Amino acid sequence: MKPPEDAEPTTTLGPASTPPPNATSPGNLRSLGRKLVVVMLAGVVLYGALVVIRGTDKIEAELAHFQPSAFAAACGLASLNYFLRFARWEYYLGVLGIHGDKRALGWGESFLVFLSGFVFTVTPGKVGEVFKSVVLHELRGIDVVRTAPIVVAERLTDVVGVVLLIAFGSTALPGGILWACLGTVAVAALLVFVTYPAVSSPVLGALGRLPGRAGALARSAIPKIETMLLELKILATPRRLVWPATLAVVGWSLEGVGVWLIVRGFGVAAELPPVAFSYSTATLAGALVPLPIGVVEKVLEETMVAVAHVPGPIATATMLMARLATLWFAVAVGFIALGLLRARNPGLLAEKPPIATEQDA
Repeated sequence: MKPPEDAEPTTTLGPASTPPPNATSPGNLRSLGRKLVVVMLAGVVLYGALVVIRGTDKIEAELAHFQPSAFAAACGLASLNYFLRFARWEYYLGVLGIHGDKRALGWGESFLVFLSGFVFTVTPGKVGEVFKSVVLHELRGIDVVRTAPIVVAERLTDVVGVVLLIAFGSTALPGGILWACLGTVAVAALLVFVTYPAVSSPVLGALGRLPGRAGALARSAIPKIETMLLELKILATPRRLVWPATLAVVGWSLEGVGVWLIVRGFGVAAELPPVAFSYSTATLAGALVPLPIGVVEKVLEETMVAVAHVPGPIATATMLMARLATLWFAVAVGFIALGLLRARNPGLLAEKPPIATEQDA
């Protein structure tokens, strides 16, 4: 694991990035839990509808011939991705000076804290993974506002990794070299925009001066973008992007290979690049569209048919198995990690009794 560079333990963020006073209250956590249940139920309905559309009998027939070892391999590759993302989490904790000269928490506990964020991985853009900052605050008293920017940095490097994988996968398509070059340019432009205020400020200013509804939308979004850029000021310097972005590329590549193995498990001799392209494109669409579920599933299914030339029923069955291995498996791992943390720390996330006042006496 690469050692942190120039840790800055006194890093603070502007007021706009401070979470609301009750953002980490047990009541709000219960509300998030209820939303998670709703998303799970919506997923069941969505998957059922897709199966009906493609043909229940056909999907059943394909699943009957599926090799379970392919699903196990996909889960194993997803697990390797978790270890790589944990290495990135540890790197960011070091950069922010959370560990300092003496580790704030042990490796095992830090790993469980990291995995606990997977409980809310179905939230749009995975922003619910800031939950791990809440857990870290309860365990060690580290302010949520100090570690929450890590989630933003993780999403940034995830986007970089996924776009690079899309560029790689596009090389197998007609005109793919052009798309690969465009993808590389897009990543470079994103990194320049994020890391250099001299570039981002004029761009945001120009967007804010747009006429009509476009300008109004831009002006409402600009403060949030500026807050995000402020939060990324420490974590997204050019030299601190290389290592996390490399981990993201390797990690998401592993999951792309897992989806390819699932396709092969159905007996389809699909090539890896177009399958990786389909999975990466669906992942990017899910990150850009603010919906917890549905976008990745539909894009993955359709691109598997159009790009990887996978038959419709097998594409639907592949999507179902892939989402089990790359999404719902992660949620299950998150619940297990959170359960282990609560077993070791019974008071974790427990509702605190109100503080008595003289008037109550």
